Amino acid sequence: MISIGLLGCGRIGQVHARSIARMPDARLTAVADALPAAAQALAETSGAVVREASEIIAAADTDAVIVATPTSLHYAQIHALAQAGKAIFCEKPIDLSSDRAAECMAAVKAAGVPFMTGFNRRFDPHFAQLQAQVAEGVIGEVELVLITSRDPAPPPLSYVEQSGGLFRDMTIHDFDMARFVLGEEPVELFAWGSCLVDPEIGVAGDIDTAAVTLKTASGKLCQINNSRRATYGYDQRIEVHGANGMLQAANQLEHLVTQASAEGFVTSPNQHFFLERYEAAYLAEMTAFVTALTKGVGPTPGIEDGVAAQRLADAAAASLAESAPRRLG
Repeated sequence: MISIGLLGCGRIGQVHARSIARMPDARLTAVADALPAAAQALAETSGAVVREASEIIAAADTDAVIVATPTSLHYAQIHALAQAGKAIFCEKPIDLSSDRAAECMAAVKAAGVPFMTGFNRRFDPHFAQLQAQVAEGVIGEVELVLITSRDPAPPPLSYVEQSGGLFRDMTIHDFDMARFVLGEEPVELFAWGSCLVDPEIGVAGDIDTAAVTLKTASGKLCQINNSRRATYGYDQRIEVHGANGMLQAANQLEHLVTQASAEGFVTSPNQHFFLERYEAAYLAEMTAFVTALTKGVGPTPGIEDGVAAQRLADAAAASLAESAPRRLG
């Protein structure tokens, strides 16, 4: 039985707590949050106890700790957990700076503790099946990957101001998926961005619409497009074009009933947002983390993947600022 502590009892912390509750070989032992009421509420529904974050980090009865706190706290918590010898599951991004994320990686490597980065989209059954077929060579050599990721509505400005920017907050998931599907590291990147959805996002120093092109050493291309607004619901699609054909993973709908009439065909809306769309992925992700700890193997995606995606996010921000391509590595 793997005993797990949780730092951060907000929306994503609650998702992970629900996943652990469904797993027979793991239990949530303790939770901590800067808001005592949030920690108490989750403790009551999960059966865990409320502790200070420092107590969870040092607790002898805790095998692993989930870091679901604000990104600004990750650096110190990762270093403390590594020093305490705890297995770590950390939500993305590891840090808003790839240099500081690399320092976290060095601390984790020096301590020899297991570390998993929370890139849940790798565990979506549809995206995972697509990647498996790409790896099996079903469509031959990959030539072009298209990734669409659009939120149903922009987040509050208070979130935008502390998010680190769209590339580090939102596109970072797509950077990880690009690496996951391409099977090669990008060596060059060009990013464009605009503020077309809410001018206040621009005032806050961010963008809400973006397009990024990645290129690998062998010439494979990946195009990522993002928007903070999709009036038709959460838009999450991947297409991979190869020498022998194409693979697509389409949006997931609220239901699969189609209405037909003289006016045409009507389907249901997309699932509204990430909690619905990636429910299965979050469970599979946490299951993979616990299984890796039980078997004594390194969990995937590891801290290296978190750092690699962060470096792409930093490069995209620099490309946007300079209106120029960026070489990588």
